[in-house]
Amino acid sequence: MSNTLRFRRTALAVATAAVLPFALAACSDSGSDSASSDKSSDAPAASQPATPDASMAMDKPFGPACAGVPADGAGSFDGMAKDPVATAASNNPALSTLVTAVKKAGLVDTLNNAQGITVFAPTNDAFAKIPKADLDKVLADKATLTKILTYHVVGQAVTPKQLENGSFDTLEKTKLTTSGSGESYKVNDTSTIVCGNVKTANANVYIVDTVLMPK
Repeated sequence: MSNTLRFRRTALAVATAAVLPFALAACSDSGSDSASSDKSSDAPAASQPATPDASMAMDKPFGPACAGVPADGAGSFDGMAKDPVATAASNNPALSTLVTAVKKAGLVDTLNNAQGITVFAPTNDAFAKIPKADLDKVLADKATLTKILTYHVVGQAVTPKQLENGSFDTLEKTKLTTSGSGESYKVNDTSTIVCGNVKTANANVYIVDTVLMPK
């Protein structure tokens, strides 16, 4: 073999040895990029923080007086949700005067058997705003008492949203109005809802701080 041929073969071997590592490195980098790309495409999108649903928030009881409702037992929110409205009210100490009035008017069964109603329930303090002599007189007059109590009952389930600018027919056959927003509402512009959206088995209850009087 000539010296020239040997020189050419040696040069070719050296060139191949020099190029091969770069070629392998390029293949390795390409594979790495591909794998990285695949992993990136397969990775789940970052989860977005849940946005609170206003309607869900307003599906819960609201108002300053809700803090006084027992945490458990028959008089708690969960307990009241299991009973019809007159029975549920009887388990709430803040509504004892209302319960006495309902019994005197003979409306316990009427309220317990009604379906899908709304009750604006005056607290004991609401009844205490009425002079005792006048309250005793009303409690002794079944017809007047019935008229007043049925004025606090609407024959449909009223949601907080509907309270914003509402006008509703009562069982007493006249209307009451509501206004407000958020967690602040009034009935007939005179009575404030102090604990609203309380669920019972057959009614939605809004506890108010003033007894409503029909015209």
